[in-house]
Amino acid sequence: MPWRNKEASSPSSANPPLEALQSPSFRGNMADKLKDPSTLGFLEAAVKISHTSPDIPAEVQMSVKEHIMRHTRLQRQTTEPASSTRHTSFKRHLPRQMHVSSVDYGNELPPAAEQPTSIGRIKPELYKQKSVDGDDAKSEATKSCGKINFSLRYDYETETLIVRILKAFDLPAKDFCGSSDPYVKIYLLPDRKCKLQTRVHRKTLNPTFDENFHFPVPYEELADRKLHLSVFDFDRFSRHDMIGEVILDNLFEASDLSRETSIWKDIQYATSESVDLGEIMFSLCYLPTAGRLTLTVIKCRNLKAMDITGYSDPYVKVSLLCDGRRLKKKKTTIKKNTLNPVYNEAIIFDIPPENMDQVSLLISVMDYDRVGHNEIIGVCRVGINAEGLGRDHWNEMLAYPRKPIAHWHSLVEVKKSFKEGKPRL
Repeated sequence: MPWRNKEASSPSSANPPLEALQSPSFRGNMADKLKDPSTLGFLEAAVKISHTSPDIPAEVQMSVKEHIMRHTRLQRQTTEPASSTRHTSFKRHLPRQMHVSSVDYGNELPPAAEQPTSIGRIKPELYKQKSVDGDDAKSEATKSCGKINFSLRYDYETETLIVRILKAFDLPAKDFCGSSDPYVKIYLLPDRKCKLQTRVHRKTLNPTFDENFHFPVPYEELADRKLHLSVFDFDRFSRHDMIGEVILDNLFEASDLSRETSIWKDIQYATSESVDLGEIMFSLCYLPTAGRLTLTVIKCRNLKAMDITGYSDPYVKVSLLCDGRRLKKKKTTIKKNTLNPVYNEAIIFDIPPENMDQVSLLISVMDYDRVGHNEIIGVCRVGINAEGLGRDHWNEMLAYPRKPIAHWHSLVEVKKSFKEGKPRL
């Protein structure tokens, strides 16, 4: 039958005998076909179907495998270029900044980033509102609470400073009726034992006091004294509310006190009376070539009494801070039973010049206690990020290297020494 002859003859014509496959001419023709890229995909599929097919000789299979492996290696080199070993450390930080797997070195454009949904999205306008609220709270704390008018004069015959409280203007209302009952307390710091005050003026925001107060003090001591005025609202049935305060650091600000001089000052907002903790004098000197910072603690004056006897046992502790963390600390000797200790002790820190903008010094005056914990009398801070005199003293030290620069610094409470909060001592 015709279809039987066709079926019987088709295998013989399609499959050549084994001797023909092993002939040199057939191997040469197969090698030429392997060079053709169109036949590479077919042979590769054939190898995937069966790696042990008896129809393809072992030598041909090995040549196909080597060609496929060589082609795959070339593809890897074009898509992922090899990198040098000196970038190994840099690659460790890449995952934090970018996804390396998403980088395409070909000509195709990278896929578009997935758009975030509204769930969990940060809304900057909410934070702006909070910052505005924070600014309002800050302005509330630093706002002026009216003005006060007073005059100063020094009587050389009796060696007495005469303070005359004249009047106050535009005070805030502290009572429910929209008014206040103001009076003024007067101190000549650092002496807080001598406290004088005016009469109480009922239901007024613009009181006129016109009262004189006398403070016996030698003329040569006036440069070290400060005038402290505290304005209060009188309350018959509860604690008196503090309206604000005025501190005049320099009594010779307006004149030499030989004649009466009228002074107007803004009343600064305060919730409690400021406590004078005393002052400390120290010098700073930096040697850039040696990378050495020397702080010399000279002396303290008018320290706050911490003991029952009315004195303190002060010593000074200096802490080296970097980014809010304490690196080192050193301290002076202890001076017994005194509020005006003299030290003249040098404290040295080794700081490279390139790190001077990252460090600061926290100077703490402590009261030694043999039984309990040592108490903090007050602190001050110097550094590039300090405020006021602390920053100016540091910059002056850097501007004049190898030269000791000395200044008096007022001590403040621990919670006021940093904007960020209470430091770790």
